[in-house]
Amino acid sequence: MLSHVFVGITDFERAFAFYQPLMDPLGLQLKFRDDDPGWAGWMAADAPRPLFLIGQPYDGRPAVAGNGHMIALLAADRATVDRAHATALAHGGACEGPPGLRPQYHANYYGAYFRDPDGNKLCVCCHEPQTLGAPAAPAVGQAGD
Repeated sequence: MLSHVFVGITDFERAFAFYQPLMDPLGLQLKFRDDDPGWAGWMAADAPRPLFLIGQPYDGRPAVAGNGHMIALLAADRATVDRAHATALAHGGACEGPPGLRPQYHANYYGAYFRDPDGNKLCVCCHEPQTLGAPAAPAVGQAGD
């Protein structure tokens, strides 16, 4: 359904230092990095699209986070959601909702919410049932979800 998603950033080095480690647990590979003008893109190993892109706005004006905008990245399992959320917070992200079940969305929705250093809201989520042997996660619901 999507070709690509572009997230506006204000400081390329800072944004890359945030996004590169976040993409690793999600299995997204760096497709390119161009320091001039300062943009980068990631993709799944098995498909050329969709792309996840970061960069400074084309019009030269400062990037600003949109109210109500959120990008949700798909994780293969709940442990990956946990790792991605922890990675985001360790690299300058701000928590907008800890990892946990959100049964208000559906019975198996497990997600975590955070903002990047520029204030863009992201989610990492898994729609699959809990894997056997994994500890059960509590249901959570944050106003910021």
